[in-house]
Amino acid sequence: MHFTVRRVAQIGALGLFTAATVALTGSPAAAHVTVSPSVTTAGSYAVLTMGVPHGCDGSATTKVSIKIPDQIVTVTPTVNPNWTVEKVMAALNPPITDGHGNEVTQRVTEVVYTANTPLPDDLRDKFELSVKLPDTAGETLVFPSVQTCEQGEAAWVQLPEAGQEGHELDYPAPKFVVTAKADAADTADAAHDAEEQPVAQTSTESEGGTGAVAWIALGLGALGLVAGGLALVRTRRTA
Repeated sequence: MHFTVRRVAQIGALGLFTAATVALTGSPAAAHVTVSPSVTTAGSYAVLTMGVPHGCDGSATTKVSIKIPDQIVTVTPTVNPNWTVEKVMAALNPPITDGHGNEVTQRVTEVVYTANTPLPDDLRDKFELSVKLPDTAGETLVFPSVQTCEQGEAAWVQLPEAGQEGHELDYPAPKFVVTAKADAADTADAAHDAEEQPVAQTSTESEGGTGAVAWIALGLGALGLVAGGLALVRTRRTA
């Protein structure tokens, strides 16, 4: 016999392990500098989380400069103990009046985080910025960011052209779209719809979760293990 009892058992176990790995491993972490807003509703106060997932082709990160879109006037950066932070200001001409009736003569145009100790290429970090979103829904807020490393830099400033998808870019700029406020009617309809929904629903596939392909892989792995067990039983009977 070409296959020993131990080899048959190994094949079955390997099939189950491979399928479990496919099923339980989520989608890979984003390879780009990204922005994740706590909310996107027009006129809301939001905390923007800027994620830095890696260095520059193996080189440690020393500085991250984040451009603030013109639609945002004030920015309050969150302290990160591993970095020093600086706000770059520019004059507003003409000045504007904020929501409290105060005259604002300057705006934050850039926030710069400089590492106290370079961030290794295989480690990630994040920066949080508190901002007030513009009142106009549908606006795209773009945060071009330049990541400076001990050797080289990565300029996350590219925007897709007409007909081009963002994932086709090598260095896409972090961005998101401001969404509309929900009026009272929309809120009531949403609450009514929620009451009519079943208590629990199952999705066949979700981002970062276990989708249909993954469950199929698990099933195939289980079949592999069963096949290995049956082969083991037959071998023992014929021994």
